[in-house]
Amino acid sequence: MLVAGPFLYLEAVDDSAISVRTVSGAEVAEYVPSLAALRIEVFREYPYLYEGNLEYESEYLLSYAKSANSVFVLVLDGDKVVGVSTGMPMVDADSDFRAPFAERGHAIEKVYYFGESVLRKTYRGLGIGARFMREREAFARGVEGMEYCAFCAVRRPEDHVLRPAGYRDLGGFWRRFGFVERPDLETSFSWKEIGEEKESRKVMRFWLKGIL
Repeated sequence: MLVAGPFLYLEAVDDSAISVRTVSGAEVAEYVPSLAALRIEVFREYPYLYEGNLEYESEYLLSYAKSANSVFVLVLDGDKVVGVSTGMPMVDADSDFRAPFAERGHAIEKVYYFGESVLRKTYRGLGIGARFMREREAFARGVEGMEYCAFCAVRRPEDHVLRPAGYRDLGGFWRRFGFVERPDLETSFSWKEIGEEKESRKVMRFWLKGIL
């Protein structure tokens, strides 16, 4: 289960056919096959370096269809899905996401969890990352009882051997949207990354924002 923030790079693209659509609950199931492939494509890049498979990705994404207050913010080029940003109430999220909050006495029923934001390279740099943030927060504010939005991101050392030259992390972007890094709220997930023979645990740190 991986999460990625908005993106900062641009290739030339005609944005006249690009549209944004928000779907929720059971409606998201229709988009699972195309989004599973998109997650594998995007998360193969640094910093996740993820070697995924369609079966696992489809199963994971279908968990959103089981949450009445889940959201997919879809980016479409014509009728082709080229990006998505996801979210659901923390009470509906995987136990590994909930655990750091529960262990520290946070009321998870008041937290809306932001999942992944994935966008095909060609469409980056058009302000879609900011749109993802705004749309998910607006949706979360409409869910009864929500007081916080939260997401987690993988921790990588600055000297990681596969870190691309000129890579910029997204901390500054997230702070501009009011999120605060929380070193006291960390979890870990296992996945197989490029160059690994088997899965290993990776540390994920949460960022939090109040929305009252």
